[in-house]
Formats: sequence, structure tokens, C-alpha cells
Amino acid sequence: MVAPPPAAASRTRRNGRKAPRHGKSPTIPPPYPWATNHRATVHNIKHLMDTGINTITGVVHCKHCDQEFEIEYDLKKHFYAISHFVSDNKYILRDRAPAVWMNPVLPRCKFCGQDNVLKPVMAEKKKAINWLFLLLGRMLGCCTLEQLKYFCKHTKNHRTGAKDRVLFLTYLALCKQLDPNGSVLNMLLFVSFRWKFAQDLLPSSLDRSSHLRFQISVFLL
Repeated sequence: MVAPPPAAASRTRRNGRKAPRHGKSPTIPPPYPWATNHRATVHNIKHLMDTGINTITGVVHCKHCDQEFEIEYDLKKHFYAISHFVSDNKYILRDRAPAVWMNPVLPRCKFCGQDNVLKPVMAEKKKAINWLFLLLGRMLGCCTLEQLKYFCKHTKNHRTGAKDRVLFLTYLALCKQLDPNGSVLNMLLFVSFRWKFAQDLLPSSLDRSSHLRFQISVFLL
């Protein structure tokens, strides 16, 4: 009688999102007022605006004069510009970050006046990276591939492949965190359209103050 073959060793299916190591909490103290207590996650834009958070700050370092200081971005203005770009170009980009994201144009230094010199100061701990500031400044490309993979790991996004793919997913995921249903972007697009429509209807004979009153009256129709 032939003995049955030995049972194959059971294999545990690998989970794409690893559980925190032993002793590592699944939550963290929020590193910024606009961050949640989950790693690599920010509050949605409605929550931020409802709580009075309209500007996002971060620390930068000048490569030319060596100054280190804080700058800020208008939340609504910069989110609108980025999300509109992503929405218009998502399929053209083919899941790859464009060159302008890979090698971002850096801000101008207010001390030495040089352009393209302010690099974001990265937190030593990846859990304290200022993701929203980097998004609004379009400086996520300053992150290392390891830092971007950390973000994708904790937001359940695919994290293998070249940096341009992981960077694209990071931009997309942060836009979705800010505006999960796309409702804020649609509202901003509507406001922009109505204001442009009002401008197009302006009679050329009106003075400046009358121009503004006319625009507002058309906008509020």
C-alpha cells in the first residue's frame, strides 16, 4: 500500500497592506491640524474649511542662501488648481506623473530673491511628513521613492513600480482624501464658470464699481 504524500505546507496569503508591527499602534497623534490620526491621511477639505483651516503651512530651506522659514498656501485656491489638472489629464497621463511633478519648480526665496530654490524640509519620521503642504505646493516629487511607497502602503495603494507611477498615485490619493466624492471640485468649477459668464456679459460702458455690482448680480442669478 502506497503511503499518501506528505501534506503540503500551508501558505499564508500575503496581504497587500501589512499590519503594524508588534507594539506599533494603528493610530498616531495627528502631526498637523489638517492631518488625521491615521498615517498618511489628511482631513477632507469640507472639514478643514468648516473648522477654519484655510491656509496650509510648511517649512522650506533655501538652497542658495541657506535660510529656513515657513511658507503657506491657500487651501481652496491651490487644491482647485491641482485637482482640476488631475481631472483633465488623468487619462492622458496614463497613470504616470508628468515631468513637472517629477522635477517640481520650487518657490522663490523671499530673502535672496532666487527662483526655484526653496526645498521642503522633510520630517525625519515618515509618519510626520506634511503631505498636504507638499500636495498644494506640487512638491511631492521632492519625496524619495521610499517615502512615496510609505504613503501608498498606508493608503492601500499599489506601491511597486517606477517613481513616476507611485508619485502619480500619491497625487491622486491625496486629491481623493481632500474631496472623496468630487463635490467640492464640481462646486469650484461651477463658481468659476458663473464668474466668467458674468465677466463675458459686462457692458463696456460701465465704470469699475458698476462692473463689480453687475458681475455679482449676474453671478447670484
